[in-house]
Amino acid sequence: MHYILLALREPLHGYALMQKIEELSDGNVRIAAGTMYGAIENLLKYQWITPVATEDTRRKVYQITAEGLAILAAEQQRLQHILAVYERVDGHEEI
Repeated sequence: MHYILLALREPLHGYALMQKIEELSDGNVRIAAGTMYGAIENLLKYQWITPVATEDTRRKVYQITAEGLAILAAEQQRLQHILAVYERVDGHEEI
């Protein structure tokens, strides 16, 4: 979900979205089409992304909404907090 929201800070269709996620993750995350479209349906339901009108009727293009951006920001803060907790762990050992 996070990679999809991050990628959709710009309007993208499904295939471009899969490519962008792979690029953002340095090739570590590859989302299958079925998984991605299921996630897109959920993100549409929560109104975290929205369809974007295009001239190409063969492809659906999506973009993150203001609410989706707020979710991303909250998630970024949550992850930063978790990293700070790791850094405070006695001995600063890598986990």
